[in-house]
Amino acid sequence: MHWIYWAKLYDSKFQAGCLAKRMEEDWWIYGYECPQEVEVYKSKKGRFGVRFST
Repeated sequence: MHWIYWAKLYDSKFQAGCLAKRMEEDWWIYGYECPQEVEVYKSKKGRFGVRFST
C-alpha cells in the first residue's frame, strides 16, 4: 500500500478528522481519485495529519 501524506499538520485530532471526512465524501469535487483508505495519524511532535491511499 502506498500512502500519500497531506502537507499540513493540525493541532487537534478534530481538525484532521474533519479534513479526512471531507476527503472521503468530497473527493470528486476536487478532482482526486477516490481514496481507498483515509487515516488520521499523530506525528512525533504530537500534531495530527491525514494520509490516504489510492
